[in-house]
Amino acid sequence: MDSLLNILKTAAPALATAVAGPMGGMAVKAIADQLGVPASVSEVTKALEADPSLALKLKEIDLKEFELHNANTDSARKMNAEIQSSSSASWLAKNIAYVIDCVIVCATLFLSWFAFVKGVPPENKELVYMALGSLLTMCGTVLNFHRGSSQGSKDKNSELEKLKGK
Repeated sequence: MDSLLNILKTAAPALATAVAGPMGGMAVKAIADQLGVPASVSEVTKALEADPSLALKLKEIDLKEFELHNANTDSARKMNAEIQSSSSASWLAKNIAYVIDCVIVCATLFLSWFAFVKGVPPENKELVYMALGSLLTMCGTVLNFHRGSSQGSKDKNSELEKLKGK
């Protein structure tokens, strides 16, 4: 498994993450199907070691995954823009996402203050830190959605075009 992960880390990092994750078996099967080999870690590894040009197939799979992820983010932003510009959308429809976002950010600030200034009883520290980690992740997602740069998206698109050309 380690040798397969090493190959995937250089050829297709997103696939390496998928193989190492909880759905690794399904990821290995998908890779094996693309390569035309039996669905096992050893067979996929042997095929990639025997024919390094197969790594190009993995790059294509990795690129498609990246494109799907970007399309998903773009469609969420477009949906939000359509709701905001709609004359028939209710106040709740136009503002509930922002209310939820504010709750997430405020909860993150409050729990951070509580955990580090007020203090947490030792028997609850793990629970509070786990909740804080989850809130920090959600807060990062909120900030990325609202403050993500259009220039960054343009740069990603130009990189995708360069990779497609290769």
